[in-house]
Amino acid sequence: MLTSRRLFKAAAIGTIGLGTLASLRANEYDIGAIGIVRLSRAALAVFDIGRYYKKELYNSKLDRTSTEYLQLKSDVHKYGAQRLLELCCANKGVYIKVGQHVGALEYLLPQEYVHTMRVLHSSAPQSTFKDVLTVIKEDFKKDPYEIFQSIDPEPLGTASLAQVHRAVLRNGDVVAVKVQHRAVKSNSYVDIKTMSALVKITSLVFPDFKFDWLVDETKKNVPQELDFTREGKNAEKVQRLFGDYRWLRVPRIYWDVSSSRVLTMEFLDGGQVNDLEYMRAHQLNPYEVSSKLGRLYSHMIFIEGFVHSDPHPGNILVRNRDSQAEIVLLDHGLYANLSDQFRWDYSKLWLAILDGDRDAMKEQCARLGVADYYGLLSCMVSGRTWDTIMSGVRKTRYNIQEKEEFQQHIPNLLPQISTVLERVNRQMLLILKTNDLMRGIEYSLRTQSRMSAMMEMSKCCVRSVYGEKLRHCSSAWDRCWVSCAERWVLFKLSAYYVYLGLIHFDLNKSVDSLWTKDFYPF
Repeated sequence: MLTSRRLFKAAAIGTIGLGTLASLRANEYDIGAIGIVRLSRAALAVFDIGRYYKKELYNSKLDRTSTEYLQLKSDVHKYGAQRLLELCCANKGVYIKVGQHVGALEYLLPQEYVHTMRVLHSSAPQSTFKDVLTVIKEDFKKDPYEIFQSIDPEPLGTASLAQVHRAVLRNGDVVAVKVQHRAVKSNSYVDIKTMSALVKITSLVFPDFKFDWLVDETKKNVPQELDFTREGKNAEKVQRLFGDYRWLRVPRIYWDVSSSRVLTMEFLDGGQVNDLEYMRAHQLNPYEVSSKLGRLYSHMIFIEGFVHSDPHPGNILVRNRDSQAEIVLLDHGLYANLSDQFRWDYSKLWLAILDGDRDAMKEQCARLGVADYYGLLSCMVSGRTWDTIMSGVRKTRYNIQEKEEFQQHIPNLLPQISTVLERVNRQMLLILKTNDLMRGIEYSLRTQSRMSAMMEMSKCCVRSVYGEKLRHCSSAWDRCWVSCAERWVLFKLSAYYVYLGLIHFDLNKSVDSLWTKDFYPF
């Protein structure tokens, strides 16, 4: 129960936090006045949300299982989500980034929060064109129009840390110029400090929920995302790792007109990956798009351990090239770098989920830090209900009823989910976000029941697990034996999925006929 005493204590902590921030200096940034304003907004928002929950929900006399109570809970969640959105838009910067993270966790948080915060993926507050030109001038020590023939004043897109403008270089090349919001770097330290204080306040208002993991991840990731030279190097690494994927395009970087706050890239057009109307108009098959995305991200996660971790629709474009779907991957600022041991453990967890092997799931979840919550982590990883996992994920096609059932139970499990996120191997956090974003894309494309993506993931898991075995082989004979065993397992896996595909073929005919062609990569 949320008590007035607890709210008063939280307000006191917030007041202390204000005084602490006012006295701090960090590096070259004087964060006193800015910190007071940002933390004041945050503390007031949390206090207001907590007060509203107490007044409207926790003091309610309604039966907790009644339809009226569930509707009331949804309404209160909507109020809290709207206040949180207002806070993110007011503080901008890193707060937008955190809001986008919340909006990505569709299978882990109440839908009221996810759907409200999702607007930040495509409608983040933008900088003025004057500020854009100022950043370019500050970084290159010359007038922007000495570098560019022209720069479109209206941005192509705006994100939490930067915005992108179409421009033309002096040599006539059409480029996309990503320019960091002018104040975001100087405010980032302030944001981390204010959010740390905010988490302390939140933990008093909602003691069952542990959000330190979110601040820790933000503290680790934001400095990397603010360095655009790192983003450019990430883009070039993806080009090297996946050069064999002829249908994947990553914009070329113009290093001579790039800096830590300005990134100039090849301009590539296309429609957003979730835009079905664009796909129909350009004769693109959503099943082909979904299959290629599944293949790409499975390879990233299970084979390379280098994962593009912000695959929201604005960062993935599709276009028709020679009657094939070409994927354009944008925004390479945030990547998960997975250790070999994590890749192997995570691969074994997925194989255990696909096999419905409870003991193996428990063993691998223990390796990942959450032995007591192995069932919950398995559901979080797969986005499937426990009943489906135990009855066979490969045999049970995903449908809207299962999605609704999954999300219906999320609000009742928030304290446990919070505990899992607090304890689990840190490398899992970006993977969970990536999984949810990919599932959201599949849901938008209406391809979530298709088996091809699951098969590609299964194959990559097998390759990862046998890669570990090969790493530990001590002789040529052992390596030969392991390689043969891997090929045999992959053959059986392919045969099994072909069998499942034949069973469900008739169910898909009516959907497939809507498109000009179908895509069966396996």
